[in-house]
Amino acid sequence: MSKNIFITATGTDIGKTYISALIVKKMREEGYNCGYFKPVLSGVVEKDGKLIKSDCNYVVDTAKIPSSADDCVTYWWKEAVSPHLASQRANQNIDIRKIKQDFEKKQTEYDYLLVEGAGGITCPLRLQNGEKYLLKDLIKELNTNIIIVADGGLGTINSILLTVEYARLNNIKVEGIILNNFNPDNFMHQDNLKQVEYLTGINVIATVKPNQTDINLLESCFK
Repeated sequence: MSKNIFITATGTDIGKTYISALIVKKMREEGYNCGYFKPVLSGVVEKDGKLIKSDCNYVVDTAKIPSSADDCVTYWWKEAVSPHLASQRANQNIDIRKIKQDFEKKQTEYDYLLVEGAGGITCPLRLQNGEKYLLKDLIKELNTNIIIVADGGLGTINSILLTVEYARLNNIKVEGIILNNFNPDNFMHQDNLKQVEYLTGINVIATVKPNQTDINLLESCFK
């Protein structure tokens, strides 16, 4: 079975896909058989039922994964909205069992597997007939620890603390925090890093500047 990590974020458009691509790329360049899986995906461009532009395409192409983008996702929709709404509008039920089956299959193909979530940790997947199934519930079912991606700038301390505390409340282990759009010459960004570690007791395991093409990440996150 592969070693797994789940990438979530403090919100939408924080850079999960960008960071996921850098991590998988780094792992594969260093000789690790690392794969990628995104259970649900919205906002795609497709042709003849095949993905031609999406988060999955970006990660597969950037990390040079020997797989098609379509093989890295269970459910996808054209509309860039929350999975619960996208699936309802497509009259499609998100079957968690199917996601788990795909996840388990990916585990047999790779020694390491990075799983990318949608939106933040509370992103809803199923909100029907009284059911409240959020991304945190999927994380728990897949039995994975998480890395939180956050912005390096103003307001990130609050967003990170809320995400960390919610994860802890739900008995989800946070392996580390990655600060995206980080400017090492900015005194506020430097202080954000310092205070986030102080307030959470969790290491910032990487900082990533805009348009950075490589990442230095602690290998221990996958052990």
